[in-house]
Amino acid sequence: MSEHQAVLITGAASGIGRRTAERFLERGDEVHICDVSAELVGKFLEANPSATGSVADIGNRDDADRVFAEFELRHDHLDVLVNNAGIAGPSAPIDSHDDDGWDQCIRVNLSGTFYMTKRAVPLLRKSGGGAVINVSSTAALHGYPLRSAYTASKWGMMGLMKTWAMELGPEGIRVNAVCPTSVEGPRIDAVIAREAEQRGLPAEKVREIYLRQTSMRTFVSPDDVADTILFLASDAAKKISGQSISVDGHTEGLSNWLD
Repeated sequence: MSEHQAVLITGAASGIGRRTAERFLERGDEVHICDVSAELVGKFLEANPSATGSVADIGNRDDADRVFAEFELRHDHLDVLVNNAGIAGPSAPIDSHDDDGWDQCIRVNLSGTFYMTKRAVPLLRKSGGGAVINVSSTAALHGYPLRSAYTASKWGMMGLMKTWAMELGPEGIRVNAVCPTSVEGPRIDAVIAREAEQRGLPAEKVREIYLRQTSMRTFVSPDDVADTILFLASDAAKKISGQSISVDGHTEGLSNWLD
């Protein structure tokens, strides 16, 4: 693997994706981001002029094609794909879970990961190998009440990771997953607010229950997750494939909040 890598990161205009992109840029790597928000992509590129980017919904096949067309206009190889884009999906019990919300969550989180990886593999192969990193969730290790769509999508990402590691390993392409717990920021705040409304509880009470689910009684930061992604993309992880690494302070379970 070359000293400077060419990296494509989905959902990279905010949160984990943005911080990961910034960390790769700080190392001197070539970074191409994509995100559904034109405003946020514009702000990222303004703040990071050495990066390139696309505005795209990666759950749409035509958009996925366009991301790679734009990537190849500016970069002559690909070393790392980070499948980070995802949405939270509905918060509701199964009997009132929104059908459209289910479809959208599976389309973005799971189909989007499939579309992007399928299109990345020929470029990784041309580079002589590389790394695919799926940003899954501790929801892929447990059940997660009220979050059927999100949980299904994240378990699916783990299954794809295992399958692709087997398929692509002989070509030197490593595939792994990172499983964060709740990440500090506006996204988890919105999830907590929705679940508090669903349960008829104050938001701070729901936040406290979330924190009790991890042994270290903590959420994680985007930097905590970025650290692990950069490790998996590095030569230090050159023999690591088909693995999931939790960045979560040890999640004990995701059901106790229903008590």
